[in-house]
Amino acid sequence: MATPLDPEMFDPVCPSDLSPIRIGDKWAGMIVRCLERGPQRFSELRVPLRGITAKALTKSLRTLERDGLIKRTSHPEPVRRVEYELTTLGRSLLQPMSAACAWAQEHWEELLDAREASAHG
Repeated sequence: MATPLDPEMFDPVCPSDLSPIRIGDKWAGMIVRCLERGPQRFSELRVPLRGITAKALTKSLRTLERDGLIKRTSHPEPVRRVEYELTTLGRSLLQPMSAACAWAQEHWEELLDAREASAHG
């Protein structure tokens, strides 16, 4: 069983429209990060993804599953539960995502300045 997800795992401004690098939809990258340490249930994913609706989470999970990045497993006994986990293909995204996050952190101020200039320009 995976370690419970930290409710403060993501900055409150995530997902941010400032990041020019995005994996899938608005939430997909964060879902992949949530599954990095092992399988999680739907309700467990909602803990760090505070701003996501059940509908949006379901849509993102289905898209990630369709693209072969996650696997959905239904366990019927003793209590029915569904878990989501990264596939090998999904795990292969972790390193490029880390590089993209590091780049965004390094250039955050420049991104903010460019957006502000564009909004006032």
